Amino acid sequence: MTDTLRCAIVGTGAIAHAHAKAIAAYPHAQLVAVSDLSPESARAFAEEFGGPAVYDDLDSLLAAERPDVVHVCTPPVAHRDQSVAASAAGAHVIVEKPPAPSLEELDDMRAAAARAGRELVVVFQQRTGTAAAHVKRLLDDGAFGRPLIAQCQTLWYRNAAYFAVPWRGKWETEGGGPTLGHAIHQIDLLSFLLGEWESVQARLWRLDRETQTEDASTATVAFAGGAVASVVTSAVSPRETSSIRIDTQRATITVDHLYGHAHDNWRITPAPGFENLAAEWALPDVEEPSGHAQLIRDVYDSLRAGTPLPPVGTEPSRSFELVAAIYASAAEDGAPITPDRLASHPTHRRGFASPVTDRR
Repeated sequence: MTDTLRCAIVGTGAIAHAHAKAIAAYPHAQLVAVSDLSPESARAFAEEFGGPAVYDDLDSLLAAERPDVVHVCTPPVAHRDQSVAASAAGAHVIVEKPPAPSLEELDDMRAAAARAGRELVVVFQQRTGTAAAHVKRLLDDGAFGRPLIAQCQTLWYRNAAYFAVPWRGKWETEGGGPTLGHAIHQIDLLSFLLGEWESVQARLWRLDRETQTEDASTATVAFAGGAVASVVTSAVSPRETSSIRIDTQRATITVDHLYGHAHDNWRITPAPGFENLAAEWALPDVEEPSGHAQLIRDVYDSLRAGTPLPPVGTEPSRSFELVAAIYASAAEDGAPITPDRLASHPTHRRGFASPVTDRR
């Protein structure tokens, strides 16, 4: 690994801009190459971000540039092949969520990285920021007592035009609906804070949009530590919010935001009798919000140092498994799905297509 990480981006759509800005902000990284199905998009992107080389396809890019890190910013159906190719070429891979359209494809990606001795990181930037790290430490240390009940809400609004994009709203091209494409961020933050899950019961709903997949879902998740969470996802909610609430024996922890959080979005409310601990639970004086730049910086630091990935870059499959379990449970009319059952599930390791209850 060189002192300066040589980075490439495949897929130059909207989310790639966040990756390019994060690479530019890191003092020991350089964007050397980009590729996209649209040569015009790739050239315009390259002009905006310092003039990296432009390639017609990823194979040509990998052969010519031998990058240290490949950022995969394409739609989910392309992630497996691109990630496997990048790993085989000796690159670490940072891939946008959702990491793949199926658990089997994510397994292939993880195996390819392991064979090559490289890392696979999925971008779950809601884990980042000083507030999330602080709350996680207090939960892990038992400062709040046991977590008891939680709510996880991803209530977003996407109009008909959003679902009219050709690859959206179809099982075969998007892999799932807003549970997979939107709520996975908040589900990841919830599981980052509460740990391993034990069971999921869920239903999928089509309430208003013209889509093959769901436009809303409801689920109950039991965590191994004892907490029970209600998880609600919507793409039809005009007042948008992304919210998590965790009620513990000693406090209520909330974070209410939309696409990113800072200290002002978090609140810790002591239970009666525990007000004297509020000062000990206060968020740190030094503040950093959540975001791509923070995740990529911390991952890059580990790659350059040859140290284990930071918490923001580990567990690439846990929240993805939770989402898979939501779809699998819906396919069985809300039956409980456990990790063991999901590990050998006859259909939902290969894809998430599931019955949706249409209430339009």
